[in-house]
Amino acid sequence: MRVLPIVLALGIAACSMEPTYKRPDAPIPSAYPSGPAYSAPGGPAASQSGPAAPDLGWRNFFVDAQLQQLIAQALANNRDLRIATLNIDEARALYRIQRAAQFPAIDANVGLTSQRLSPALRAPGQSALINTYAASVGLTSFEIDVFGRVRSLSHAAQEQYLATEEARRSVHISLVAEVANAYLTLLADRALLKLAQDTLKSQQDAAEMIHRGKQAGAMAQLDEHRADTQVQTAQVAVEQFTRQVAQDENALTLLTGGPLPSGVSSAAPLDNQTLLAEFPAGLPSTLLERRPDVMAAEHQLIAANANIGAARAAFFPRISLTGALGVASASLAGLFSGGVAWLFAPQLTLPIFNAGSNRANLDLATVRRDINVANYERTIRSAFREVSDSMAARGTYEREAKAQETMIRDLSETKRLAEMRFRNGVDDYFGVFDAQRQLFGAQQSLVTYKLAGLTSRVTLYKALGGGWLESTGVVAAQSQSQSQSQSQSQAQAQSQSQMRQQQQQQQTQTQTQSQSQMQPRPQPQPQPQPQPQPQMQMQMQPQTTGDTTVRRVPQ
Repeated sequence: MRVLPIVLALGIAACSMEPTYKRPDAPIPSAYPSGPAYSAPGGPAASQSGPAAPDLGWRNFFVDAQLQQLIAQALANNRDLRIATLNIDEARALYRIQRAAQFPAIDANVGLTSQRLSPALRAPGQSALINTYAASVGLTSFEIDVFGRVRSLSHAAQEQYLATEEARRSVHISLVAEVANAYLTLLADRALLKLAQDTLKSQQDAAEMIHRGKQAGAMAQLDEHRADTQVQTAQVAVEQFTRQVAQDENALTLLTGGPLPSGVSSAAPLDNQTLLAEFPAGLPSTLLERRPDVMAAEHQLIAANANIGAARAAFFPRISLTGALGVASASLAGLFSGGVAWLFAPQLTLPIFNAGSNRANLDLATVRRDINVANYERTIRSAFREVSDSMAARGTYEREAKAQETMIRDLSETKRLAEMRFRNGVDDYFGVFDAQRQLFGAQQSLVTYKLAGLTSRVTLYKALGGGWLESTGVVAAQSQSQSQSQSQSQAQAQSQSQMRQQQQQQQTQTQTQSQSQMQPRPQPQPQPQPQPQPQMQMQMQPQTTGDTTVRRVPQ
């Protein structure tokens, strides 16, 4: 019986075959690009003031009340977000299934075994029919995880679950940005529609004047055709932007998952000073801990690293236990009045030959780990480029819009002078046509530049990890209650990670305890108790004020 404590001690102090995880170096510079294209609106002081994008709630960034209402409706009804949430539930269940394999499954069994013996096997006077009734409680094929195979699989499932949670955050952030961009596009197309309608009215008035002038003998036939062409061109623009406004509304309806609020039809005009707030870009290193797609890629990498440990453990013996304790009798009436029956069947399985299957499985796990390293680095590079491109667009589009406004003032003056020359008989109406055409094109370009500037700021906000919090300094309500109720669960998950780093020390302590049990001393000294692991936050999930990077780890 002294063998049992040793076997149990080995199971408790089981070693891990997982490679030590080390975060790959970020393949990006330590600072974002600088230069004329990257200067923020309002100067350097404006670009460094205020909370960072991940800490800036979307209600504080999108200050338009109608846009806030649309985002809230989308977060409540969007089906893509619902699917992402259900994926978390699926990953959580898979993790709990895999984690349960670390513990013995105890079952109760009641059965009857009936056997008929042939005459050649029966003793004289023995009945031909033998019945055995049994009732027992025990465990079946419980694997003592000496080499950490089951624990590595559980660790991999946990990281997959955390990666799924980060994927859900990424969908959440992307949805906020998509709703904002769709709303801004709707406002821009409405502005273009209004501009086209005003231009059509102006062209119709001009064409009517030209027709009256021809009837009076003051206009040439060429001016009449030019006027009609301008009217039809403006009419085409009106129909084009009417269609685009309807399509924009349909896109918003799809994103929000329901009919648009009535106030959207009377939303404020496109104005960057009343729609979006400013925020600093921060440092590239923050992308590693604030972008959910980067964090999801790292969790996938850690899971692949854990699978290597499971593949390595397959080369070593597996120890499994089967045991039962109960009663047995030849008759049902005497089942519980008979003697106690027990079963204890340890089993050791050592792989000898499997045609290279274990080696191939280890190679597969290693290659998948390398693939996840490359995917992690690619995700970081893509995030860095997305931020850099958005920073370049944020400043340049605003300066383009200002230059375009100056051009519009000049073209408006050109149009006024052309009309004056026409009224005074100095020039024909061709100069007015040309001035109107250029002014209409410049006004369209101004709306386009304003829209591009606003969407670039939305993209920058999303690229930096903004959009998860609802309000600055306040954790999103749905995540706040979860983080409070699940803090102990997170500490337990972190303790598992810490245990892997302290296995050698625990193994030494356990072996010492086992030796003391087998070799009693005259005055045994109490063994030092292992210190409890402190509750710690997940390393890949930094705890910051106002952020919801805390994840729930299921029991």
